[in-house]
Amino acid sequence: MSASYERGINAFMEVIDAPVASFFSSCVHCGLCAESCLFYTETGDPQYAPIHKLEPLRRTWQQEYTLLGRLAKLAGLAKPVTDEELAAWSPLVYDSCSMCGRCSMVCPVGNDITMMIRKMREGMAAAGHAPEGLVTATARSITSGSPAGVKWVTVQAQIKRMQAQFGIEIPVNKEGADYLVLMSSWEILNYPEYLGAVGRIFAKAGATWTLADDAYEATNSGIQIGASDLARQLVGRIVAAAERLKVKCVISPECGHAYTAIRWEGPNLMGRAFGFEVKHILEVLDDLRRAGRLKLKGSIDKPLTYHDPCQISRRGGVHEQPRTLLNQIAPQFREMNDGGTMNWCCGGGGGVSANERAEALRTIAFKRKKAQIEELGVDTVVTACANCRVVIEEALEHYHMDIEMLGLTELVAEHLDEEGI
Repeated sequence: MSASYERGINAFMEVIDAPVASFFSSCVHCGLCAESCLFYTETGDPQYAPIHKLEPLRRTWQQEYTLLGRLAKLAGLAKPVTDEELAAWSPLVYDSCSMCGRCSMVCPVGNDITMMIRKMREGMAAAGHAPEGLVTATARSITSGSPAGVKWVTVQAQIKRMQAQFGIEIPVNKEGADYLVLMSSWEILNYPEYLGAVGRIFAKAGATWTLADDAYEATNSGIQIGASDLARQLVGRIVAAAERLKVKCVISPECGHAYTAIRWEGPNLMGRAFGFEVKHILEVLDDLRRAGRLKLKGSIDKPLTYHDPCQISRRGGVHEQPRTLLNQIAPQFREMNDGGTMNWCCGGGGGVSANERAEALRTIAFKRKKAQIEELGVDTVVTACANCRVVIEEALEHYHMDIEMLGLTELVAEHLDEEGI
């Protein structure tokens, strides 16, 4: 028996609490969670049923914490979970689950299957069965501050670009600002215009803001891999910077899991409440709109739709704000079927997009989103998550779909009323 396997099983036992026990006890095996999961619907393979992905955790609970399970184990009638099984289950837990939460929405007894996957990943990571891509990304986050290895010098280069392009100031380490702005690696590397958009919007709205040179990355690979100690370390950097700079609010960028990590998981990881607010950029934009500090003009003369990022809309509750903003500038906005809190995932959340071995399955799962887009007859899709944007762009290329992808924050910046607030 290897030490890593023992750590994995011990991690399973540590995360099994009253909610987990009640979930396993109350599951009625109705199959509704399977019909809500795009990995199952697009493959028809029963192994991708969400509740099935939790089988090693369920057996550990049964054998360690129920009377009948313990007796069966002592009598040799129940087979303990093995390290080989954990290795075999890794693709189910990491490759075929984006932790989108759609299965939790339809469970008739209220089981939060997403939360249980999160707990199961704790054991899988401890046992050494997390995908290499996520392990590497997490290691880079700890050593360099970013899962993609993006260093501050790269951010500085993008700051100079955006300042020159838009004629704006991008402050760094400014104490007492209203907002501390975070970015994800994708925004720094692929979509630096997001930073320019934020600067233009805040300049027009008269909001004070800053970046921090020691806490610019919002992505939390520790959450994705299932390593709470590492997730705590990454959140701690942001908390320390926000407290050092005495900001009023930390803004999560257009990134779903970054929002989950700092807004919902952050205080629990740190073991205390924050002395500042945490909001997604769309929440901030809508706050400014309602306060009369953000006025938009002009319209987009073509049909478009909005892809709801799962962690932002379904898990985070930010679903009305993007529609309010879009309806002001896009008169031909078309809602996807199953839009809003029940929208289908892009297939790349939860670290799936950083997991190379999941690429083929992710491409198959995208057929659900492909169908959503095609039935609307639009050639423009707007979203508010850089990870979703990258995943969708790659899938559109694979399926030879001539669809334009846009970020909502950038779209808002392009339609600012420059004549006055």
